[in-house]
Amino acid sequence: MEISTSSQNELFVAQDNYFEQFINFIDASPNTVRTYRTSLRQWFLYTKEHEIITPTASDVRQYRDQLLAKGLRPTTVQSYLMAVKQFFKWTEEAGFYKDIAKNVKGLKLGTEHKKDYLTSKQAATVLRNIDRTTLKGKRDYAMLALMLTMALRTIEVSRANIEDLRVSGDVTVLYVQGKGHLEKDAPVRMPEAVEEAVRAYLRARKEMKSNAPLFASTSNNNFGRRLSTRSVRGIVKRCFVEAGYNSPRLTAHSTRHTSATLNLLNGATLEETQQLLRHTNIQTTEIYAHHLNSLNNKSSDRISDAIFK
Repeated sequence: MEISTSSQNELFVAQDNYFEQFINFIDASPNTVRTYRTSLRQWFLYTKEHEIITPTASDVRQYRDQLLAKGLRPTTVQSYLMAVKQFFKWTEEAGFYKDIAKNVKGLKLGTEHKKDYLTSKQAATVLRNIDRTTLKGKRDYAMLALMLTMALRTIEVSRANIEDLRVSGDVTVLYVQGKGHLEKDAPVRMPEAVEEAVRAYLRARKEMKSNAPLFASTSNNNFGRRLSTRSVRGIVKRCFVEAGYNSPRLTAHSTRHTSATLNLLNGATLEETQQLLRHTNIQTTEIYAHHLNSLNNKSSDRISDAIFK
């Protein structure tokens, strides 16, 4: 049913109350809740700015179009819109307000990754360029080697502790707390060369506490403290740039793309790559395979040969 209020101010108070109820209702990680909170705030600011008392599907469409007109990235607009759609789905299920956003179409986003990956030679160049004679260099080398081969996210790198290095069978693994997980329950096999780099860094660091962060700051103000995700991203980007790879499409997330792509190029199955990336849905992993298949399609070369030869 629709909200009936005696005044606009009362309606806006009601909107805020529904917003808080929805946030409390969400059974999701703190990061997901934070994303919803940020996205929905934009919608409520829009309705207040335009004095929308009873929002309709047309209002949601105009909101979507205004976000695009402001120059926001399509992925950001899609995120804001999906939050609105989820909110009104909840209001209808709770009996507060009809689902006006049900038939509002989202944006058609391309399936191509927004970030590039490194070739095997480029990845080797990045690692080779790091000065490993210093503690900072040993850390950066070990961290980059780990991210490039084990497909860890920046949050997983930040959360990792020394005690998360464990032995399973005849190999060393790193237990990580993956996306949406509450515990470090995902073992990722650590290649021998990466383990050697990590152990060399830890020996130089002389850290004895098992619950200490695996990768720590070397700055004077924060020495020994856990690296934030922002710090991890900054270190990766700096290593890329110093090796000569300065592109806005090369970021810390490119290390995961590199792991997945090199894994597939070197004979791994889609299922093995899904397990490496810890994707819940294999369709997410299939994007990598589709990209490689398109690169291997030589149709344009065949057509060129027919025309020019």
